[in-house]
Amino acid sequence: MSKFNVELIDQPTAKEMIVEFKSQKQDNVPVLSNPGHYILPDYKLTRQRKAFKIRKHTYLTKKFRSYVAFDSDNGHTLWFKNFGSLSEAVFWLESGLKLSDNDPSFPYKEWQEKHADDIENLKAQLKARKKPAAEKQA
Repeated sequence: MSKFNVELIDQPTAKEMIVEFKSQKQDNVPVLSNPGHYILPDYKLTRQRKAFKIRKHTYLTKKFRSYVAFDSDNGHTLWFKNFGSLSEAVFWLESGLKLSDNDPSFPYKEWQEKHADDIENLKAQLKARKKPAAEKQA
């Protein structure tokens, strides 16, 4: 078990979270039913505008070794971002920083070295989740 406060989710759960957030966007104080930190493995967020439509639509697209991180820890706002690695996604959820952010007091390399075992545990959880799915298909 990893010490991170991160939960791995599946595509239907992620889609449900996005729909819930969009439906409450106009509320003065939206209240999300599942606050916390979540990671959706093997997907990426894509946003596109349809012809003659100004509003952007968000889609979850299957992409191997891509991660979408969802942060709704405050219970009112849902932030989500695409990441190319699991450790980058966890770093963003834990610190609020992306790799491109230069914060000398919280460098990514040091954080990654310090939490290498926890990241490996999270990867093991991910593999364990994928294994039963592969066995069902066989």
